[in-house]
Amino acid sequence: MNHINLGKSGILGSEVALGCMRMNALSEKEAQTMIETAVEHGINFFDHADIYGKGESEKIFANALKNSSIKREDIVLQSKCGIGDKMYDFSKSHILKAVDGILERLQTDYLDILLLHRPDPLMEPEEIAEAFSELQNAGKVRQFGVSNFHPYQVDLVQKYISQKLIVNQLQFSIAHTGMIDFGMHVNMKDERSINHDGGILEYSRLHDITIQAWSPFQYGFFEGVFIDDPKFPELNEKLGQLAQAQGVSKEAVATAWILRHPAKIQVIAGTMNPERLKKITEASKVSLTRRDWYDIYFAAGNDLP
Repeated sequence: MNHINLGKSGILGSEVALGCMRMNALSEKEAQTMIETAVEHGINFFDHADIYGKGESEKIFANALKNSSIKREDIVLQSKCGIGDKMYDFSKSHILKAVDGILERLQTDYLDILLLHRPDPLMEPEEIAEAFSELQNAGKVRQFGVSNFHPYQVDLVQKYISQKLIVNQLQFSIAHTGMIDFGMHVNMKDERSINHDGGILEYSRLHDITIQAWSPFQYGFFEGVFIDDPKFPELNEKLGQLAQAQGVSKEAVATAWILRHPAKIQVIAGTMNPERLKKITEASKVSLTRRDWYDIYFAAGNDLP
Protein backbone atom coordinates (compact mmCIF):
# COMPACT_ATOMS: atom_id res chain seq x y z
CA MET A 1 0.00 0.00 0.00
CA ASN A 2 1.14 3.53 -0.74
CA HIS A 3 1.95 5.90 2.11
CA ILE A 4 1.18 9.59 2.47
CA ASN A 5 3.45 12.14 4.09
CA LEU A 6 0.90 13.71 6.44
CA GLY A 7 1.09 17.44 5.79
CA LYS A 8 4.80 17.05 4.94
CA SER A 9 5.42 16.34 8.63
CA GLY A 10 7.53 13.28 7.99
CA ILE A 11 4.84 11.03 9.50
CA LEU A 12 4.07 8.43 6.85
CA GLY A 13 0.57 7.03 7.03
CA SER A 14 -1.02 4.39 4.83
CA GLU A 15 -3.33 5.88 2.21
CA VAL A 16 -6.13 3.82 3.75
CA ALA A 17 -6.45 4.15 7.53
CA LEU A 18 -8.63 2.22 9.95
CA GLY A 19 -11.20 4.36 11.76
CA CYS A 20 -11.91 2.85 15.17
CA MET A 21 -15.20 4.57 16.04
CA ARG A 22 -17.15 1.32 16.21
CA MET A 23 -14.47 -0.82 17.86
CA ASN A 24 -16.41 -0.77 21.15
CA ALA A 25 -18.86 -3.20 19.51
CA LEU A 26 -16.10 -5.84 19.24
CA SER A 27 -14.64 -8.21 21.77
CA GLU A 28 -10.91 -7.80 22.45
CA LYS A 29 -10.23 -10.92 20.37
CA GLU A 30 -12.28 -9.58 17.47
CA ALA A 31 -10.51 -6.24 17.77
CA GLN A 32 -7.14 -8.00 17.69
CA THR A 33 -8.16 -9.77 14.48
CA MET A 34 -9.25 -6.45 13.03
CA ILE A 35 -5.97 -4.71 13.88
CA GLU A 36 -3.85 -7.62 12.63
CA THR A 37 -5.85 -7.79 9.40
CA ALA A 38 -5.28 -4.10 8.86
CA VAL A 39 -1.52 -4.35 9.38
CA GLU A 40 -1.25 -7.49 7.24
CA HIS A 41 -2.82 -5.56 4.37
CA GLY A 42 -0.59 -2.52 4.62
CA ILE A 43 -2.47 -0.26 7.05
CA ASN A 44 -0.29 1.41 9.68
CA PHE A 45 -2.63 4.29 10.63
CA PHE A 46 -5.38 4.05 13.26
CA ASP A 47 -7.85 6.89 13.89
CA HIS A 48 -9.54 7.37 17.27
CA ALA A 49 -11.47 9.99 19.23
CA ASP A 50 -12.15 10.27 22.93
CA ILE A 51 -15.91 10.13 22.32
CA TYR A 52 -15.85 6.89 20.29
CA GLY A 53 -17.78 4.42 22.40
CA LYS A 54 -17.41 6.93 25.27
CA GLY A 55 -13.75 5.94 25.45
CA GLU A 56 -14.34 2.18 25.22
CA SER A 57 -13.09 1.98 21.62
CA GLU A 58 -9.66 3.24 22.70
CA LYS A 59 -9.54 0.82 25.65
CA ILE A 60 -10.45 -2.20 23.53
CA PHE A 61 -7.93 -1.18 20.87
CA ALA A 62 -5.15 -0.87 23.44
CA ASN A 63 -5.81 -4.28 25.00
CA ALA A 64 -6.08 -5.90 21.58
CA LEU A 65 -2.84 -4.29 20.41
CA LYS A 66 -1.07 -5.46 23.58
CA ASN A 67 -2.09 -9.06 22.83
CA SER A 68 -0.79 -8.86 19.26
CA SER A 69 2.79 -8.92 18.00
CA ILE A 70 2.46 -5.39 16.55
CA LYS A 71 4.81 -2.84 18.07
CA ARG A 72 3.59 0.62 19.04
CA GLU A 73 6.44 2.28 17.15
CA ASP A 74 5.40 0.56 13.91
CA ILE A 75 1.97 2.20 13.78
CA VAL A 76 0.60 5.74 13.69
CA LEU A 77 -1.98 6.61 16.36
CA GLN A 78 -4.27 9.58 15.93
CA SER A 79 -7.03 10.69 18.27
CA LYS A 80 -9.37 13.65 18.60
CA CYS A 81 -10.78 15.72 21.42
CA GLY A 82 -13.11 18.67 21.95
CA ILE A 83 -16.61 17.21 21.73
CA GLY A 84 -18.36 17.17 25.08
CA ASP A 85 -21.94 16.67 26.26
CA LYS A 86 -23.94 18.73 23.74
CA MET A 87 -21.09 21.20 23.45
CA TYR A 88 -17.59 21.67 22.06
CA ASP A 89 -14.71 22.57 24.37
CA PHE A 90 -11.29 23.75 23.19
CA SER A 91 -10.27 25.26 26.52
CA LYS A 92 -6.72 24.57 27.59
CA SER A 93 -7.82 22.63 30.65
CA HIS A 94 -10.15 20.41 28.62
CA ILE A 95 -7.56 19.66 25.92
CA LEU A 96 -4.89 18.72 28.47
CA LYS A 97 -7.28 16.56 30.49
CA ALA A 98 -8.66 14.92 27.37
CA VAL A 99 -5.22 13.97 26.07
CA ASP A 100 -4.23 12.45 29.42
CA GLY A 101 -7.38 10.35 29.25
CA ILE A 102 -6.68 9.29 25.68
CA LEU A 103 -3.12 8.26 26.50
CA GLU A 104 -4.29 6.26 29.51
CA ARG A 105 -6.97 4.45 27.53
CA LEU A 106 -4.65 3.74 24.59
CA GLN A 107 -1.89 2.64 26.98
CA THR A 108 0.70 4.72 25.17
CA ASP A 109 3.07 7.52 26.13
CA TYR A 110 2.32 9.64 23.07
CA LEU A 111 -0.01 10.34 20.16
CA ASP A 112 1.42 10.81 16.72
CA ILE A 113 -1.37 13.24 15.85
CA LEU A 114 -4.05 15.02 17.88
CA LEU A 115 -7.02 16.64 16.13
CA LEU A 116 -9.40 19.28 17.43
CA HIS A 117 -12.73 17.54 16.88
CA ARG A 118 -15.07 19.97 15.06
CA PRO A 119 -14.76 23.76 15.52
CA ASP A 120 -15.72 25.31 18.84
CA PRO A 121 -17.25 28.78 18.26
CA LEU A 122 -16.02 29.78 21.75
CA MET A 123 -12.44 28.74 21.08
CA GLU A 124 -9.70 31.08 22.20
CA PRO A 125 -6.68 30.28 20.02
CA GLU A 126 -4.26 31.57 22.63
CA GLU A 127 -5.46 28.80 24.97
CA ILE A 128 -5.13 26.21 22.23
CA ALA A 129 -1.57 27.41 21.61
CA GLU A 130 -0.66 26.98 25.27
CA ALA A 131 -2.17 23.49 25.38
CA PHE A 132 -0.43 22.37 22.19
CA SER A 133 2.96 23.64 23.37
CA GLU A 134 2.62 21.90 26.73
CA LEU A 135 1.61 18.64 25.07
CA GLN A 136 4.42 18.75 22.53
CA ASN A 137 7.08 19.81 25.03
CA ALA A 138 6.01 16.97 27.33
CA GLY A 139 6.33 14.48 24.46
CA LYS A 140 2.66 13.58 24.64
CA VAL A 141 1.73 14.67 21.10
CA ARG A 142 3.98 14.84 18.03
CA GLN A 143 1.78 16.70 15.53
CA PHE A 144 -1.58 18.46 15.43
CA GLY A 145 -4.56 18.92 13.13
CA VAL A 146 -8.29 19.62 13.04
CA SER A 147 -11.51 18.09 11.79
CA ASN A 148 -14.34 19.72 9.84
CA PHE A 149 -12.76 23.19 9.90
CA HIS A 150 -13.18 25.71 7.08
CA PRO A 151 -10.16 27.76 5.90
CA TYR A 152 -10.68 30.80 8.13
CA GLN A 153 -11.02 28.60 11.20
CA VAL A 154 -7.77 26.88 10.27
CA ASP A 155 -6.10 30.27 9.79
CA LEU A 156 -7.39 31.52 13.12
CA VAL A 157 -5.84 28.64 15.03
CA GLN A 158 -2.68 28.57 12.92
CA LYS A 159 -1.99 32.25 13.61
CA TYR A 160 -1.48 31.58 17.32
CA ILE A 161 0.14 28.14 17.47
CA SER A 162 3.80 27.45 16.71
CA GLN A 163 3.06 23.97 15.34
CA LYS A 164 1.97 23.41 11.73
CA LEU A 165 -1.52 21.96 11.40
CA ILE A 166 -1.05 18.92 9.18
CA VAL A 167 -4.51 17.34 8.88
CA ASN A 168 -8.15 18.30 8.36
CA GLN A 169 -10.61 15.42 8.60
CA LEU A 170 -13.65 16.02 6.37
CA GLN A 171 -16.58 14.02 5.06
CA PHE A 172 -15.96 13.02 1.44
CA SER A 173 -17.21 10.23 -0.80
CA ILE A 174 -18.61 9.69 -4.27
CA ALA A 175 -22.01 10.55 -2.80
CA HIS A 176 -20.77 13.52 -0.77
CA THR A 177 -18.82 15.68 -3.22
CA GLY A 178 -19.43 19.27 -2.14
CA MET A 179 -15.72 20.01 -1.88
CA ILE A 180 -15.24 19.42 -5.61
CA ASP A 181 -18.69 20.41 -6.91
CA PHE A 182 -18.19 24.03 -5.90
CA GLY A 183 -14.87 24.17 -7.71
CA MET A 184 -16.44 23.12 -11.02
CA HIS A 185 -19.55 25.30 -10.78
CA VAL A 186 -17.77 28.62 -10.40
CA ASN A 187 -19.78 31.61 -11.62
CA MET A 188 -22.98 29.55 -11.82
CA LYS A 189 -26.31 29.91 -9.99
CA ASP A 190 -27.20 26.25 -9.53
CA GLU A 191 -27.17 24.40 -6.21
CA ARG A 192 -23.72 22.90 -6.77
CA SER A 193 -22.20 26.36 -7.07
CA ILE A 194 -22.88 27.08 -3.39
CA ASN A 195 -19.65 27.33 -1.42
CA HIS A 196 -20.42 25.35 1.72
CA ASP A 197 -16.89 24.98 3.07
CA GLY A 198 -14.84 27.96 1.91
CA GLY A 199 -12.90 26.10 -0.76
CA ILE A 200 -11.25 23.85 1.84
CA LEU A 201 -9.90 21.38 -0.71
CA GLU A 202 -7.90 23.95 -2.63
CA TYR A 203 -6.90 25.68 0.61
CA SER A 204 -5.56 22.40 1.99
CA ARG A 205 -3.47 21.77 -1.11
CA LEU A 206 -2.03 25.29 -0.97
CA HIS A 207 -1.11 24.92 2.71
CA ASP A 208 0.18 21.33 2.69
CA ILE A 209 -2.66 20.03 4.86
CA THR A 210 -3.69 16.42 4.31
CA ILE A 211 -7.43 15.86 3.97
CA GLN A 212 -8.65 12.70 5.67
CA ALA A 213 -11.91 11.49 4.14
CA TRP A 214 -14.33 10.14 6.73
CA SER A 215 -17.45 8.14 5.80
CA PRO A 216 -16.01 7.26 2.36
CA PHE A 217 -18.97 4.99 1.55
CA GLN A 218 -21.78 7.01 3.13
CA TYR A 219 -24.34 9.30 1.55
CA GLY A 220 -25.89 12.14 3.51
CA PHE A 221 -24.98 12.43 7.18
CA PHE A 222 -24.81 8.76 8.19
CA GLU A 223 -27.95 8.05 6.15
CA GLY A 224 -26.51 4.86 4.73
CA VAL A 225 -23.89 3.19 2.58
CA PHE A 226 -24.27 3.63 -1.18
CA ILE A 227 -22.58 0.31 -2.04
CA ASP A 228 -25.33 -2.06 -3.24
CA ASP A 229 -28.03 0.41 -2.19
CA PRO A 230 -30.96 0.38 -4.68
CA LYS A 231 -31.12 4.18 -4.39
CA PHE A 232 -27.90 4.30 -6.45
CA PRO A 233 -28.45 1.89 -9.38
CA GLU A 234 -26.28 3.72 -11.94
CA LEU A 235 -23.44 4.20 -9.49
CA ASN A 236 -23.41 0.57 -8.44
CA GLU A 237 -23.57 -0.57 -12.05
CA LYS A 238 -20.53 1.56 -12.93
CA LEU A 239 -18.61 0.49 -9.82
CA GLY A 240 -19.46 -3.13 -10.62
CA GLN A 241 -18.21 -2.83 -14.20
CA LEU A 242 -14.89 -1.34 -13.16
CA ALA A 243 -14.54 -3.78 -10.26
CA GLN A 244 -15.09 -6.77 -12.52
CA ALA A 245 -12.64 -5.45 -15.11
CA GLN A 246 -9.89 -5.05 -12.51
CA GLY A 247 -10.68 -8.09 -10.38
CA VAL A 248 -11.50 -6.17 -7.22
CA SER A 249 -14.55 -5.14 -5.19
CA LYS A 250 -16.87 -2.16 -5.53
CA GLU A 251 -15.46 -0.92 -2.22
CA ALA A 252 -11.98 -0.91 -3.72
CA VAL A 253 -13.10 1.12 -6.73
CA ALA A 254 -14.99 3.60 -4.54
CA THR A 255 -11.88 4.03 -2.42
CA ALA A 256 -9.64 4.35 -5.46
CA TRP A 257 -11.91 7.13 -6.75
CA ILE A 258 -10.98 9.21 -3.69
CA LEU A 259 -7.30 8.26 -3.91
CA ARG A 260 -7.23 9.24 -7.61
CA HIS A 261 -7.61 12.91 -6.67
CA PRO A 262 -4.24 14.71 -6.80
CA ALA A 263 -4.78 16.21 -3.33
CA LYS A 264 -3.40 12.92 -1.91
CA ILE A 265 -6.40 12.38 0.34
CA GLN A 266 -6.16 9.73 3.06
CA VAL A 267 -9.23 7.49 3.35
CA ILE A 268 -10.52 6.63 6.83
CA ALA A 269 -12.29 3.27 6.54
CA GLY A 270 -14.57 2.68 9.51
CA THR A 271 -15.55 -0.94 8.89
CA MET A 272 -15.17 -3.46 11.71
CA ASN A 273 -15.48 -6.39 9.32
CA PRO A 274 -12.06 -7.92 8.46
CA GLU A 275 -13.23 -9.28 5.11
CA ARG A 276 -14.64 -5.93 4.06
CA LEU A 277 -11.44 -4.22 5.12
CA LYS A 278 -9.46 -6.57 2.88
CA LYS A 279 -11.66 -5.52 -0.03
CA ILE A 280 -11.11 -1.84 0.73
CA THR A 281 -7.32 -2.22 0.84
CA GLU A 282 -7.43 -3.60 -2.71
CA ALA A 283 -7.85 0.03 -3.80
CA SER A 284 -4.07 0.24 -4.05
CA LYS A 285 -4.29 -2.17 -7.00
CA VAL A 286 -6.89 -0.13 -8.88
CA SER A 287 -5.96 2.12 -11.76
CA LEU A 288 -8.59 4.68 -12.76
CA THR A 289 -8.27 6.79 -15.87
CA ARG A 290 -9.54 10.36 -15.97
CA ARG A 291 -12.51 9.04 -17.97
CA ASP A 292 -13.23 6.40 -15.33
CA TRP A 293 -13.12 9.00 -12.57
CA TYR A 294 -15.60 11.30 -14.30
CA ASP A 295 -17.89 8.40 -15.27
CA ILE A 296 -18.12 7.40 -11.60
CA TYR A 297 -18.82 11.01 -10.66
CA PHE A 298 -21.67 11.22 -13.21
CA ALA A 299 -23.07 7.81 -12.18
CA ALA A 300 -23.54 9.18 -8.65
CA GLY A 301 -25.92 11.80 -10.05
CA ASN A 302 -23.44 14.64 -10.41
CA ASP A 303 -23.03 16.85 -13.45
CA LEU A 304 -20.86 19.52 -15.02
CA PRO A 305 -21.94 23.09 -15.89
